[in-house]
Amino acid sequence: MSMTRKQFGRLALASVLATTVAGTALAQTAYPHKPITMVVPAAAGGTTDLAARMAAQALGPMLGQTLVVENKGGGNGNIAAAQVKRAEADGYTLLMQYSGFHVISPHLGKSSWERDDFVPVANVLSAPQIVVVRGDLPVNTLQELVAYAKAHPMKLNYASSGNGSLQHVTGVQLEQAAGIQMVHVPYKGTGPALQDLLGGQVDLTFGTAPPFMPHIQAGKLKVLAVTSQARLPSLASVPTTAEAGLPGVNATSWFALFAPAKTPEAIVRKLEGDVRAMLNDPAFQKKALDQGATADFMDSKALGAMVKRDWDLWGKVVKAANIKAD
Repeated sequence: MSMTRKQFGRLALASVLATTVAGTALAQTAYPHKPITMVVPAAAGGTTDLAARMAAQALGPMLGQTLVVENKGGGNGNIAAAQVKRAEADGYTLLMQYSGFHVISPHLGKSSWERDDFVPVANVLSAPQIVVVRGDLPVNTLQELVAYAKAHPMKLNYASSGNGSLQHVTGVQLEQAAGIQMVHVPYKGTGPALQDLLGGQVDLTFGTAPPFMPHIQAGKLKVLAVTSQARLPSLASVPTTAEAGLPGVNATSWFALFAPAKTPEAIVRKLEGDVRAMLNDPAFQKKALDQGATADFMDSKALGAMVKRDWDLWGKVVKAANIKAD
């Protein structure tokens, strides 16, 4: 039976629609089918970079794709966050975020993004700050550091990964709790700050333990205290700030994966599940502990709740201390 032109047109349209639907379904089920970029809001050498590289190495085989770590330091994390915010919400551009940047930087007045610009995927690592000084500074305990600072007001300078960063705020906490005055020197990430600490250009800093551990073990740096409720297993002989007489100095960082807002839920669930499996691996847990961090899984919902809680908390701290962006 012959087919009219109208019937042929309808059949062709139906075929195109069917092909499109099938192609869309295939694309959705095939994630990921190309390399994934994980943007890091800091220079290489810090804990955020370490978290990203550990995750990229472990998740790559699980996802069957290469995860490319791209360091975009500067701007208190705003450069990296803005890049991921603008990216396609397709799961191929992720942000390995540092808590100090995510819940403090937006309150400093120069942020180009908001909390709702990202969807939480999962938390990866948690780590308290440590108080670490250059190896030749004539102090060996937190109490001695406080005494030295009181005897030499505004002579000690401390490095941070940026104005308004968690390291900066921890320094302010120490100054307020101990009644001392120091000079704050902001850097574009922990890596550059660490290099100047090793070189003697700055006297001390605050940060998560991983990037400092090799230098502590080599005797080039001295760690005086841990800013958490409990001691770190990897630094078991180091007292907490509370044990050292300064319970008001308490700061823990987290390092988590985020995706651009409107990323399909199926992709978020896929990544969340793979991160859970990665963090359940004893080898990954041991590697984190050896570096002074903890493999600390939180799913998307729990991470979102923590972000909101910390966002409100640190927003009040920034406002009370009148901390501004660089």
